[in-house]
This record gives sequence, structure tokens and C-alpha cells, in this order.
Amino acid sequence: MATKNTEITPNLIETFKEFKETKNIDRTTLVSVLEESFRNVIAKIYGSDENFDVIVNPDKGDFEIYRNRVVVADGEVEDENKEIALKDAQKIDEDYEIGEEVSEPVNFSKFGRRAILNLRQTLASKVLELEHDNLYNKYKDRVGQIVSGEIYQVWKREVLLVDEENNEMILPKSEQIPSDQYRKGESIRAIILRVDNENNNPKIILSRTSPLFLERLMEAEVPEVNDGLISIKRVARMPGERAKVAVESYDERIDPVGACVGVRGSRVHGIVRELCNENIDVINFTTNTKLFIQRALSPAKVSSISIDEENQKAEVYLLPEEVSLAIGRNGLNIKLASMLTGYTIDVFRQIDESEAEEDIYLEEFSDEIDQWVIDAIKSIGLDTAKQVLNAPREMLIEKADLEEETVDYVLKVLQAEFE
Repeated sequence: MATKNTEITPNLIETFKEFKETKNIDRTTLVSVLEESFRNVIAKIYGSDENFDVIVNPDKGDFEIYRNRVVVADGEVEDENKEIALKDAQKIDEDYEIGEEVSEPVNFSKFGRRAILNLRQTLASKVLELEHDNLYNKYKDRVGQIVSGEIYQVWKREVLLVDEENNEMILPKSEQIPSDQYRKGESIRAIILRVDNENNNPKIILSRTSPLFLERLMEAEVPEVNDGLISIKRVARMPGERAKVAVESYDERIDPVGACVGVRGSRVHGIVRELCNENIDVINFTTNTKLFIQRALSPAKVSSISIDEENQKAEVYLLPEEVSLAIGRNGLNIKLASMLTGYTIDVFRQIDESEAEEDIYLEEFSDEIDQWVIDAIKSIGLDTAKQVLNAPREMLIEKADLEEETVDYVLKVLQAEFE
């Protein structure tokens, strides 16, 4: 029986046995990678590997290599790698004749340290390539799904996590909820945002701020959503602060909002906790644009709405006491309503007819208000004193890009005109 190549077995085969156990590589693939690595080195030494047999047994941790050569007449050898002279063949076995094939065991360790080093480098390269392919194939079709990972390292710009197979995943700063606190060793959930594979170096990018993360959490917590009886039509989030979700039921007997919220908020509570106490408003979806905008601005009660479908704009009129509710703290409510509906929403105070007075164009106040301030206010569609006074203070600051002190001064001047 041929002598097995055991001299370098501990450093080569054992490495792959360990790799097989940690990366879940099937035996067929493992054998193929080992064989290909040996053949690459053989080809470099002999010029070709076509006439070699490589037998790998990763379970036992050994391998055998045989070189096959055809017997030719003495003095007629043209390729020493593929042919052997009759006299040399008969030294191996005196029964060999011309035209027969001689199979000889090859002791790989006798090729020298350079060949062994070359083999190890080839193996390492194949291992890395196989590992990258495995990782990419595992995650490429899981984009949009929730994954759990253990926090391995926390850096300023990203958090490094590992899955149950010790594969690395990255949670960038831009995809983290601002109030998230990360500690090494803890387990967190996130959605697979994308899988980059530049230069066959896959990177799994996670997100906790994506609207899809909230949608997947609701699918997990609300059976009716998971079963398809309730559809999540749209999601808008200000991560860690507030979110709005529009839902629709395909069964008239099911209240989609009630089902998603649960008794006393039982179903939504776990999601809120997962998202660092992010408040979640669930509303009924409708294709009626005016009604949808009205629901999106909840808890504010809208008096009337004017829609510009071509430019995706809406002017909403409310009683003075409802304006602050429509805008919300730091403008969150109106921002989320705009994100959810796809419409730019401008909020105005509704004026009682008994309070109606003659209006005044802003140019009449040029002796008290700088012209650039008047131009800035007019650029957002407000031309008269009453229009400015009826517009929310926050809108003047944000859309006209004015300082708070400037806006307060303008409102004071205009208000004095009607007192």
C-alpha cells in the first residue's frame, strides 16, 4: 500500500477539519477545495496536474497523491512528467511493458519547504474565498429580515456584531437609534439592510432605524399581520422618538388599529420597548387623500383641507387650539404626517368670520421690518399680515429659515397693527 503523506497532515488537514466544524462546510466542498489546492501546487512544480490522482480523506486527516506515466521505449521519453522509460518502469515492477501506465505514490513533503509554503498559502486563500462565498450566499437572500447578534465591539462610527456562527455584521452609526446603548456581550436585534460584496469581501450591514424594522417587529407581534389578514400599508419613523403606521384590514370583522395596538397596548408595548420608547401611532389607511391626511395629523382635529395633487401639497386649517397638536413637539407630528402621506403639509389657523378684518400687505411694514425678512416670508407663500399671523410660528422659523427672535419680532409688529 502506498505511504500516506502524514508529515504535513497536522498543519493542513486539521486546519480544514476545524474550518469544516466552524463554518458548516459540507464534506464534498471541503474535499474539492483541498484537492484543487494540491493540484495548483502540483501544476506549478510539474507543469501540469492532468496525470495526477489526488485522494483526500479529511475525516481521517490524510491524503495520497499518485503520478501516472505511460511506459515508452528506452531513449524515447519526451515528457518526463507523463512518460517513463521501460527500464525505469521495470525497476518498479519487472512485469511492466511498453504502453502500460505506471502509477507511483508522490511524497509531497519531499518537494521542499517552498512547495509546502505555497500549498499552505493556496489553502488559506481558498479557505477565505470559500468563507466569503458562504457568508454572502447565506445573507444575500435575507435582506429585509430581522437578525439577532451579539455585540462584539463598539466603535465611534459603528458597532460590530457576530451571529451564532461567529460571522461579523456591522451596524453603522447612521442606522442606530440615537438613544441606543450598546454593551459588549449583549444581544440586540436589527434588520439586514443590505449585503455589500466588493472584491468578494461581503459585509452585512444592519439597521435599527429603517421603517422596515418596525414593520417586521409588528409582523412578529401581531398574528393578524403575520397571517396576512392585516396589511401594513405605510410606515414613517423618527427613530427613537415617534412613528406612524397606516394599516388596513382585509376582514371587515377585524379592527386593524385595535388588533395592532392590543388590549391596553399589550401588542405594541414590546415594540415600543425594543425601539427605545419610540411612540407608535397606528391609523387606518385609506385611498381618500384628504381623509388620510386628516388621520395622519391625529390627535389634532382638522377643520378643512385644500389639496394640490399635482405638487403633492396640502393646506390644512384648524382651530387655534388644535394647531400645536397638529405640529407636535419639535414639529414631529406634522413631519411624520408628511412622510406617511407623501404630501407637504402646511398648517393654518382658522379665523372666525366675526374676527375678520381688513388685511394688510407685508410691504406696508417695510419701515419696521427689514426687506430681506419680508422677502423670506413671501418666499413661502405668505403675502399679508393676516396670513403670517395665522401661520404657525414653527413653520415661519423652519420654512422661511429665520431666527426665532426675528420671527417673534415680526409677529409682535404685525399683531400690534390689529390691536
